[in-house]
Amino acid sequence: MARPTTTDAEPLPVTVVVPVRNEERNLPACLSRLNEFADVIVVDSGSTDRTVEIAHEAGVTLLEFTWDGGFPKKRNWVLLHHHFTTPWVLFLDADEYVTPAFVTELRNTLPESTHAGYWIRFTNHFMGRELRFGQPMRKLALIRVGNGLYERIDEARWSGLDMEVHEHPVLEGTVGELAAQIDHNDYKGLHAYIARHNEYSSWEAARFRLLAGSPDAWHSFTSNQRRKYESLDRWWLAPAYFLHGYLWKQGFRDGFAGFTFAAMKAIYFFQIRLKIIEGQRAN
Repeated sequence: MARPTTTDAEPLPVTVVVPVRNEERNLPACLSRLNEFADVIVVDSGSTDRTVEIAHEAGVTLLEFTWDGGFPKKRNWVLLHHHFTTPWVLFLDADEYVTPAFVTELRNTLPESTHAGYWIRFTNHFMGRELRFGQPMRKLALIRVGNGLYERIDEARWSGLDMEVHEHPVLEGTVGELAAQIDHNDYKGLHAYIARHNEYSSWEAARFRLLAGSPDAWHSFTSNQRRKYESLDRWWLAPAYFLHGYLWKQGFRDGFAGFTFAAMKAIYFFQIRLKIIEGQRAN
């Protein structure tokens, strides 16, 4: 559906896709910043809170998605089955909020762009504080429609994750990076953060075991992905990640929140290693 804008400018030629499940805490703020985009789609996976009502109240397109455990998961399903009326699609999580600077950069960049996609950087908030230092966050989330999909991983329900979280877009063409940042701030708190990363670490451990018997899967990896999966079972990865973010990237300058964020990320990688060991001993 066409979106009314808050300015006299033409709507941005971008469809924003927000995949959700039980996001009533974050979704209103996310949707409130999207009036300048040509189309907004909320893709819901059986929410039991007010998520669906919030989407209806905002006047956006609502799609219902039920995962059958195989391909495609949520983002690829939208790319494969939805008829886009814009040349670009931006995937946002409900706890990600576009900024005026980001919208302005899109207006200045997209008309002349020849790229197939763009990396997007984030201003991260944790425990009520904006983190100005530490490990930077970015992801390839702005994609030219028709130029690719998220990588296909036949995971056979390693977890309840029905959306591509760790899968990366595989695009035909060059990729750029936008300078303006998007705000990332999960209002659901530490309980949701810890539960989510428990799911993520189980997924990563299961994929690590699969990769051990799938040498062909490594061919499509970027250098960063290759280093990551070569190191997931090493004892030193968790402390190295902490030292990199907290000392080298100066996370200590963000005080207690910076320490906690670096520590929680290190714990996440430690959990992955423990689950890899557990899986190896069970075989």
